[in-house]
Amino acid sequence: MDNVQNQPVQKSRRDFLKYLLNLGIVGFAASIFYPLIAYLKPPKQNEVVVTSVSAGKLSAFEKDSGKIIRFGSKPVIVIRTASGDVRAFSAICTHLGCTVQFRKDLGTIWCACHNGKYDLNGKNISGPPPRPLDVYKAIIKGDEIIISKMT
Repeated sequence: MDNVQNQPVQKSRRDFLKYLLNLGIVGFAASIFYPLIAYLKPPKQNEVVVTSVSAGKLSAFEKDSGKIIRFGSKPVIVIRTASGDVRAFSAICTHLGCTVQFRKDLGTIWCACHNGKYDLNGKNISGPPPRPLDVYKAIIKGDEIIISKMT
């Protein structure tokens, strides 16, 4: 009985063929699922670095109005106050990232998600936003409004 247990186990041709077959099945599954998973995973894209953009003509902005423009891949709200001043802020609410809008009837910047309100200086005045909006620099060159990041 002792001699049978101590003998090395010999692999048969059948075991070798099972090993090759299993390896082939795993390779086939990998060749199907890897491209499928790679296709479903979105590619990484670098964010566009923008230092300044044109918001449009000053004459196109009525007094006491606001407009959302693109600053690279982010929205910026440009406001022309009743006195004619031009101000620019990030249009992303600091609470949950919703897009804010200018409400002429309230005289504020308003977030519709949870009724958050900011004054025309970007400071949070009511609702759940935890901090003020990010401020952008609005420069008027001739009749054109140029928006740039604050440095």
